[in-house]
Formats: sequence, structure tokens, C-alpha cells
Amino acid sequence: MIKIEAVNRQNNSFVGEFVELPYRLYQGVPQWVPFMKVDVRNMLDPKKHPFYEHSDAQAFIAVRNGQTVGRFAMMENKLYNQVQNKRIANFNLLESENDIEIIKSLFEAGKEWAAKRGLNRIVGPKPFGLGDGYGILVEGFDKRQMMIMMNYNLPYLPRLMEEYGFEKEVDFVSCQIEIAKFSLPEKVKRVAERVLEKGTISVRGFRTRSELRRVGKDIGEIYNKVFVKNWEYYPYTKREIETAIENVILFADPKLIKVLMDGEKIIGFLFAFPDVSRALQRHKGQLNPISILDLLGESRRADMVSVNGMGVMEEYHGRGGNALLYYEMEKTVKSKHFKYAEFTQVAESAEQMRKDLITLGGAEVKNHRVYRIDV
Repeated sequence: MIKIEAVNRQNNSFVGEFVELPYRLYQGVPQWVPFMKVDVRNMLDPKKHPFYEHSDAQAFIAVRNGQTVGRFAMMENKLYNQVQNKRIANFNLLESENDIEIIKSLFEAGKEWAAKRGLNRIVGPKPFGLGDGYGILVEGFDKRQMMIMMNYNLPYLPRLMEEYGFEKEVDFVSCQIEIAKFSLPEKVKRVAERVLEKGTISVRGFRTRSELRRVGKDIGEIYNKVFVKNWEYYPYTKREIETAIENVILFADPKLIKVLMDGEKIIGFLFAFPDVSRALQRHKGQLNPISILDLLGESRRADMVSVNGMGVMEEYHGRGGNALLYYEMEKTVKSKHFKYAEFTQVAESAEQMRKDLITLGGAEVKNHRVYRIDV
């Protein structure tokens, strides 16, 4: 018999069971990259995670014969529902053994949790904050997870979800490009170079993490404006932006982050990160001085770079802003020793960008699916 337990956030044993489950499920799976344990604990703690300043969540574990066999967190993003005029519950951090009864038990509890709050649909996986990944992996199981910017799961999980009754909401596709073969069309280069010659739009780079921190708030505000029409949009709060910037800085090479400027105003951005997945795997979710040093060393050795966030304000699309963004993207991914670039989790609603990446030689290597089910 499967028993569903609401995780008491004050009970370290409960929280520990929640955090440790994936280490057993993915033992010996080379494609899996563990989240930082402290990050997962913070996601469950209203005193530490900024999501709880405007919303609520509850973690659950599934227990059978004294062993934890499944987990997830149900979420009510009140700010999203207010902005989008919806009554949706979300879920995240889903893990399960290969057993439909576990999925049934978890989501029956999830439906009850949602119904008590007057919510009429469950959609997920969706993240607790900016920079985390969306969806359940449905294609690309042989590819290593891109750091902690996406989820990994074994092939049985989407099958179990669909058997229970979940349907597709939206897909997020990741494309990979061999950098030696990556070249922008000459027309795009000419447009970008003309924009730079005019001097109305310029590119700003960063040398240090402290420089990046100083403009983090401004980048966050532009991020909110650029993606206002996106499917998952809600305005990230000041503290959510600050938390995301601090998380990014841990993995970032500041020289791979670029912003587009109109005078002193930021109007676009490009986020690229060295793939430090191997270091994350070596340290099994532990964050300490030794693992931080190893992450920094891995960032210098990495042969792959993740482009995970690029955009320009809509009013600059017709003024060469998009061309300049792609121009900088090519320069950025070629500026180091990288062999491959992954464009991480591009929503299927971003049709033009997906077409552009295919034109540039990108191959779709991973697909993460966000699911929905009525309560």
C-alpha cells in the first residue's frame, strides 16, 4: 500500500527523504545531473525561497513499506494566476519509481490540494523561480542533462503521466550546434555591423562577477518586459531576480554574458554558460569550498556552452536588435575553447527562433514536455 505524506518543513527527516530520493533512482545513470541539495531544501522553505513571498507550495512524498518511492511539490503561483486570470496549480520536483500506482497516489493528493484552493487544473513541471527548467523529458534520454537548467528522467515517466491522463500543454526543445560549423548568414552580419556603425545600439560585456551583480536588477526588469507575451509569463519580483542572479553567478563566466544598450538603457540580453555538469556530478549535490573551486575549474575546461536566455525589446526588432543579438551570439560561443553550443529549452511558441536555429545548423536533441490535467 502506498501512503502519501505531506512533508513537514520543520522535520529534517521528511525533508531529507524528499531530497535524497533521486540519488537512488538515478544511481549509475550517467546523463543525470543532481541539483544542489541546498537549492532543493530552499525550494521547500518559505523563509528562504522568494516564491513564497507571493505564493504557496506543499511537498509530498509517497511511501511504501517504509521506503520513499515518489515525491513532488504542488504549487499555487498566485501572481501568475492573477496576471493571467487563471486558477491553475503547478507541480515540480517530480520523481517516481516505475509504477503507475505511485503516480496515481501522488496526483490524487495533488488534485485534492488544488481543489481545496479553488484551482481547476494542474500544469507542470514548472519551476519555482527564474532560470530553472520546465517539463518532463520525452526525447533525448541518451543526452546529458544541461546542468540544473533542466530536468532529467527515465523514459518510463512520460508514459506513466500519459497513462494517468495527463495531456501535453507545451514543449520546450533544446538544440545543439557544432561550433566549427556555426556561421551566421552574411545578410544578418551586414545588418548587425550597420547597427554598430550607426552607434545607436551598442553591446556591453562584463569582466567580473561584481560588474554583473551591479546591473542584475536592470537585466531582470528587461527580462520581465521582453517575455511579457510568453506562455509562462508573470512579473518576477525584485527578490526573485536577485536570487536568480546569485544562482547564475555561481556558474557564470561573466565574459559570456552580454547586454544590448540604447545609450544607458539596457534593451536586450544574451546569457551563455559553460557546461559544468561534470563537476556537479562529481560532488553529488554538495556545495562547499572544494566543490565551488571545482566548478570554477570545470568552467575553464568545458567543451560545451549553454545559451539559456536571449531577447530584445519588441520595439527594437525592426531596428536591427535581433540581428545584433545573433551576431553577438556567434561571437560569444566562438570566443572560447567550446566545441558545441546548446540552446537550452526554447519554447515551441518561439517559432521564429526555432526556425533560425535549424537554419544555423542546429539539431533538436532534447524535448521537455509540460503536461496538464483537470482537477
